[in-house]
Amino acid sequence: MDFSLSPEQIAVQQTAREFARREVDPIVEETDEAQRFPREVMRKAGELGFLGVIFPEELGGAGLGYVDYVLVVTELSKVDPSVGISVAAHNSLCTNHIHKFGSAEQRRRWVTPLARGEKIGAWGLTEAGAGSDAAAGRTRAEKVPGGWRLDGSKVFCTHGSVGDVMVVMAVTDPDAPRGRRMSAFAVDRGTPGFRAGKKENKLGIRASDTAEVIFEDCFLPDENLLGRRGEGFKQALAVLDGGRISIAALGLGTAIGAYETALAYAKEREQFGRPIAEFQAIRFTLAEMATRIAAAETLTFAAAAEMDRTGKVTRLASEAKLLTGETAVFCSERGVQIHGGYGLIKDYRAEKFFRDAKICTIGEGTSEIQRLVIARQLLAETA
Repeated sequence: MDFSLSPEQIAVQQTAREFARREVDPIVEETDEAQRFPREVMRKAGELGFLGVIFPEELGGAGLGYVDYVLVVTELSKVDPSVGISVAAHNSLCTNHIHKFGSAEQRRRWVTPLARGEKIGAWGLTEAGAGSDAAAGRTRAEKVPGGWRLDGSKVFCTHGSVGDVMVVMAVTDPDAPRGRRMSAFAVDRGTPGFRAGKKENKLGIRASDTAEVIFEDCFLPDENLLGRRGEGFKQALAVLDGGRISIAALGLGTAIGAYETALAYAKEREQFGRPIAEFQAIRFTLAEMATRIAAAETLTFAAAAEMDRTGKVTRLASEAKLLTGETAVFCSERGVQIHGGYGLIKDYRAEKFFRDAKICTIGEGTSEIQRLVIARQLLAETA
């Protein structure tokens, strides 16, 4: 890759690469098999600034940009996409939502400990009956004296059972137009009526915590409302622009990890008296993997750079997320094929990349939703 990275960005990339090799690589199989959230790794990541990459230093962050952020998530995901997605969700969703739409006091209260890695963040938008149609959510926040009473549930929440702070979207104005029915709230772990539900037993990214969260007669004071009443869904869409860049980085790292694993195996594995990398079928597969990765890498860093320049990346972020997600699935599947029978064995990382990759075409908007977003942007630009 040559995107004219600055010396500082190269240093960030190298730091993340060394961290992933030193702290993440030795425990990948154990945390995946046990479905154990690696809190100790996240704590050390926080000490290096990885949990506050894009937030100002005065709020405890690293004060860096989205290009740096993509470098961090990519390097972590090359070794373990579970850690990559946890860092991505913590930064882009929970913490970024509060940073973008919270007051100065709310930022001091929540962003600072989150950016320092002292707390883990979660974000709740999806419900059992409202996935791609997120505006159809039914979790309700009713106005009561001094605050709000929150009732309902969210599903597929990254860090749902381990998070310390959660941003949740809830219906506050059920009779308003669809896009103005919801508001956003910050909820602290330990708030009466707020608890984790079922922890999901997932196909992939098994060390990243994914759980249902439940709200039963949960009282939130007025100061927990983020931004204005009725703007929660609009806020969520804005947050997802940046989130899709981070999922693009997740997909990019997953694809590179799968490719590098397959390449190394192809050089070592011998059949018919020579390494399988010498056979044209394998060479053509590796060439296709590398070419798709190069295209995904270019688009992902273009989206990150545009976010740093203008912050207007709705179409570009969706394009990057779409391409990298499908590239991750392609490369991981081809990686298993190159490994042959060993690609199905847990002693080899190929099968884990294969399982982990699929989230990249689903999380933070499916590939189908990305195509819808891209098409809408194209038509709006040519209207």
